[in-house]
Amino acid sequence: MKKVLVTGASGFIGRHSLQFLRERGFEVHATACRRQPDFHEIRWHHSDLTDPTQLRATIAEVRPSHLLHFAWYAVPKDYRTSSENLLWVQSTIDLVKVFNEHGGKRAVLAGTCFEYDSRYGFCSELLTPLKPNTFYGLCKAGTGEILRSYAETCGISLAWGRIFFLYGPYEEHGRLVPTVVKALLTREQVNTSHGQQLRDFMHVADVANGFAALLDCDVKGPVNIGTGIPTPVASIVNILSDILGGRSLVRFGAISVPADDPPLLVADTRKLNAEVGFKPQIGLVAGLEETVAWWKAAERI
Repeated sequence: MKKVLVTGASGFIGRHSLQFLRERGFEVHATACRRQPDFHEIRWHHSDLTDPTQLRATIAEVRPSHLLHFAWYAVPKDYRTSSENLLWVQSTIDLVKVFNEHGGKRAVLAGTCFEYDSRYGFCSELLTPLKPNTFYGLCKAGTGEILRSYAETCGISLAWGRIFFLYGPYEEHGRLVPTVVKALLTREQVNTSHGQQLRDFMHVADVANGFAALLDCDVKGPVNIGTGIPTPVASIVNILSDILGGRSLVRFGAISVPADDPPLLVADTRKLNAEVGFKPQIGLVAGLEETVAWWKAAERI
């Protein structure tokens, strides 16, 4: 039996991964510090992974053959600069080390596109250099490089999934899609930049499904988790405003663009498509329609 421990399983991506893992035949164990989503056949463990004692106890109890690690500090207002990133660097390294000590075989961890030198725009795992311009990106990149070397030394199979831009149900307030949807639902003006930045947007369920596929194969090293399709930010805003009938409320250009904001940030997905064998299933318009429907539910607003 393949036994996986999913960290951050009540979070944005983690909660969406659980059913995909079940469908792939995993016995799923999940950690959460907050409310646990109601999923059948998921074994929950209340564990603070930043506490070394709790971390070690959880791994010793579960003894997973596989590890899928999403947990990290991700509060929208300050995750790019927060010192909490350092805590998660140490906790993530400790987690993989203890996982290995208890017989773990295959680990997949969540990285970020912000590890790359964003001046290159089109990001390839093999060709694009790493040059993060945020503390968050630097911490992720450093952790990924340390653990790739450690995995080679101790003989476990390890992959590092670099996430690009995602959206969907359960996304935190303060990010693009929830901010626009909430404003349009309450008929407030939406102030945004010019919106011509090209980004790689992927529905969170596809992101979670891609990670499940990556875990369930033997591909090692960094793997971009994205669509490979460049989409203007303005297109996201326009689709949402069309769904909600709010084009007149949108003010493009009302917010200035930071000097270091790259005009293009898109994944090279050849490794994900050809080696992992995964391609996203949810189109942009259908995904945004589903997301709006989720936010429109009475308890969400």
